[in-house]
Amino acid sequence: MLRDRPDFDVLVVDDGSTDATANLAERAGAHVLRLPFNLGIGGAVQAGFLYAREHGYMRMAQVDGDGQHDPVELEKLIVAMEETGADVVCGSRFLSEDLKYPSPISRRTGIHIFAFLLSLFVRQRITDPTSGFRLYGRRGIELFARDYPHDYPEVEAVLMLHHHRLILRETPVRMHLRDGGSSSITSGKSAYYMVKVLLALFIGLARRRPVVDPGDQAPVSASHGI
Repeated sequence: MLRDRPDFDVLVVDDGSTDATANLAERAGAHVLRLPFNLGIGGAVQAGFLYAREHGYMRMAQVDGDGQHDPVELEKLIVAMEETGADVVCGSRFLSEDLKYPSPISRRTGIHIFAFLLSLFVRQRITDPTSGFRLYGRRGIELFARDYPHDYPEVEAVLMLHHHRLILRETPVRMHLRDGGSSSITSGKSAYYMVKVLLALFIGLARRRPVVDPGDQAPVSASHGI
């Protein structure tokens, strides 16, 4: 469990839920950021970046709340960031042959198409561009607190990191099938999702963005993560 890591504070972003998410999270000892209404995945994740920036965190881990991401695997992201000096480390379920993820073939095919295109665009191997299991350093926090994609952000975020000359690395992690909730990408929306993300990628190639100043740093006293 994330709450068992003393080096990380736990923040739950309650994206306008109508159930007991916020209350249960607070009882478990997490900080809760309640959004007044549903903003969708992009708005909810960016709220987390804004919280991390405003509270001076030096690093931030993004972990889905549906049980797919094993908090024990977070250590692999931390080690990879320390060893490579990357600004962002992404946990990949496809990077190692001995780590299998039991997803439908249609979903894996879409992920591999995005991975192929992004690998061409950013000129490095990308294997799992839709993974939401990521660790961000301070420069990644600064970038995405200012600007973050909206509807299906993980794929476009990889392209943004390349445009802003931030370093992305992947590391193999084990993931599970979700144990709660349901995916926003249903079988009926798969084609729509593919077209929309592909359009976002090609538009993103032409979009001009200011480069984050490499000198952007958190206060020295803020040395822990969220």
